[in-house]
Amino acid sequence: MSIQTSRRALLGAALAAPAIWGKDAVAQIRRGDELTVGIWGGAQERITRQFCATPLERQHGVKINYVLGGTPERRARAYAERGRPSFDLLYLNIFESRQAVKDGVTMPSSANVPNFANLYEVAKIGGFAVAFNPVTIVYDRRKVAAPMTSWRDFWRDDLKGKVIWPTYPGAQGTAALLMAAKVFGGSETNIDPAFQNIARLKPFAAIQGSQDQLYGMFDQDVGAASVEFGSFTRKYAETRNPNIVIADPSEGQAIATNVACITTGTRNQALAEAFVNLHLSPECQAAYAEEIYYSPTIKNVQFAPELAAKLILGEEAVNKLVDFNWDVVIANQPRWSSRFTREIAG
Repeated sequence: MSIQTSRRALLGAALAAPAIWGKDAVAQIRRGDELTVGIWGGAQERITRQFCATPLERQHGVKINYVLGGTPERRARAYAERGRPSFDLLYLNIFESRQAVKDGVTMPSSANVPNFANLYEVAKIGGFAVAFNPVTIVYDRRKVAAPMTSWRDFWRDDLKGKVIWPTYPGAQGTAALLMAAKVFGGSETNIDPAFQNIARLKPFAAIQGSQDQLYGMFDQDVGAASVEFGSFTRKYAETRNPNIVIADPSEGQAIATNVACITTGTRNQALAEAFVNLHLSPECQAAYAEEIYYSPTIKNVQFAPELAAKLILGEEAVNKLVDFNWDVVIANQPRWSSRFTREIAG
């Protein structure tokens, strides 16, 4: 079956299948209700419209409104509206979602969503994680003496002057900083080994501040290796630059998740839970994997071997993802940012 045919079949299944929902929950969803969802644009908007919004609108006579953009904007809005939210559901990254629960802006995940039972344990923290999108080593196979199989490989002699380091803060820069601390005996509470050893990599080929910037550098043969989201880079490698390799380092990839967060005080909790439940369905999770290589956060979905090899699948692989103490990371971000500017980027 072709990918296009497979997608059509999955969409048909999503539209045809009744919501997996109890009678009491369905009774709380009223015809004419409107749900406001804050999410990234592009493929994520399109896929959730197909597999979540459209089935709900057709089945229940509701309306799903989207607010598109990045997490800083919707996070700020959600905090400003704490307790009286205009968002019913918003998508945040891993540390934002955990903090939002602690701050009472969003609610913790719960078994009110039936597909909660199929989530990996780490995907139940801070809301409902809908995708694993870990950060890892990416490199140009033509410009390294041997495959990169460890975070320590950035310090190999053949990489001297060829490293494109990610700026800090940011998901990529945070992962790079924390993994450097880890492999040199430090941690979130002992960050000195990271800064000391990253400084040894200078001069860098460049400092990158975004995926697009990094991919442009790879296109222009600037540098050999960097730290980036594996899923996006795999798409880039398959469509633009087949020389780019997405590594699976022995110490693990740095965890990153997209998390669906139901706001505290929403008047449409049952509808929000129904939306999340559809997002955690095998059909929607499969579409994420096929189109953007986001790995599923549920256990009950299967993939063809060729696609499975490009994803994080199974308890062993998920448990290998490196998680962090985000309370410590968030508390130290201003200080680490100043230090990065002074010691690394300067």
